[in-house]
Amino acid sequence: MSILEETRFMMNKYNIKANKSLGQNFLVSEEVVNTIVQSSNMGKDDLVIEIGPGLGTLTKYLLEKAKKVICVELDPKMINILNDRFKLYDNLEIINEDILKVDLKSIIKNEKENNKVKNVKIVANLPYYITTPIIMKLLEEQLELESITVMIQKEVADRLIEIPGDKNTGAITYTVYYYSIGEKIIEVPKDSFIPEPEVTSEVIKLKIRKESPVQVKNKELMFKIIKNAFMQRRKTLLNALTNTKIFKNKEEGIKILNDLNLDENVRAEKLTLQDFANIANNFE
Repeated sequence: MSILEETRFMMNKYNIKANKSLGQNFLVSEEVVNTIVQSSNMGKDDLVIEIGPGLGTLTKYLLEKAKKVICVELDPKMINILNDRFKLYDNLEIINEDILKVDLKSIIKNEKENNKVKNVKIVANLPYYITTPIIMKLLEEQLELESITVMIQKEVADRLIEIPGDKNTGAITYTVYYYSIGEKIIEVPKDSFIPEPEVTSEVIKLKIRKESPVQVKNKELMFKIIKNAFMQRRKTLLNALTNTKIFKNKEEGIKILNDLNLDENVRAEKLTLQDFANIANNFE
């Protein structure tokens, strides 16, 4: 039975329709599923945390590859299906909760201490309406992760894995680059899902860095500067940071930019992560 046939069977059996409010679109492409599993590079000593497993299309393959799979699913209807579908597996744990409220740090610590898992990896077909908060949570909490392999909206994916200073740069680009090394895995057309989403999707992989790519004395200050710089991205960096009170006034801003050999008319998206680190360090 193909994944498409299997998905239709499950939807009919449990009288399930995709919940638009939860951003549900069921993946039915064999190629994409296999690519996600292979690119996540999981082994028999690994813990995989799957966010939003839905009907369990990916879960089925993860259970065969990993030491343990923890699924975090918000929809109670899907919880019943997952419990029913995978009741014979002894390496599955299901958490019925909003991923943004789950204490992943404690879960990972417990699994490493008690179940002797080697590496921890995130694998997910993320709900598009909360992609950014989830990615930010996974990175900013500095969890003991090796990698994050996710399928998200292509437009967002391209921004996440861009090199800071290139054409798709946004504020989040710098955060992702600070904590990880991103790569594009595969572009996913709309007809890979039922129902079809309105946008093209993309699978990306974020390999968590062991060391930060820049030396910054106060990373919170650096990210605050980046956020404020992009709040008014159509303006020059000088004007954006002056308007948001990062610089006390233009005179201070001009002095800092001149000290760092930055053009007074430069815009935020043209700066490297090192440039922002230098600005933050200048304040320190």
